[in-house]
Amino acid sequence: MAVGTGVASYYSDVFHGKKTACGEVYDKNKLTAAHRTLPIGTKIKITRLDNAKSVVVRINDRGPWSHGRILDMSRAAAEKIGLTRAGKAQVKFEVIDNSNGVSLTEENIDELFAILDSETF
Repeated sequence: MAVGTGVASYYSDVFHGKKTACGEVYDKNKLTAAHRTLPIGTKIKITRLDNAKSVVVRINDRGPWSHGRILDMSRAAAEKIGLTRAGKAQVKFEVIDNSNGVSLTEENIDELFAILDSETF
């Protein structure tokens, strides 16, 4: 399971409605994030280190391009971990799904169902 730590931030609302690297339209209300190298579609659990709040997101974009940051996440994801006021924070991320199946744990089941409920197939 891939794991990383570093500084994460969230997308400005000006990107709402613009295309992401995978071609889908960015929706600030969905649980998504950008990473430079993780495969598009990978689901990761992001945990804010100073408050232990977590969220599960799907990688749908490339970035962040700001020096020293490892993830950019949607506003909805940032709200789940209390990031909107601070703007950036130290986080840990863990890959929970980089295949066609989703790994369920007690910690991520609610977030995973939220992702599935918000996606249209």
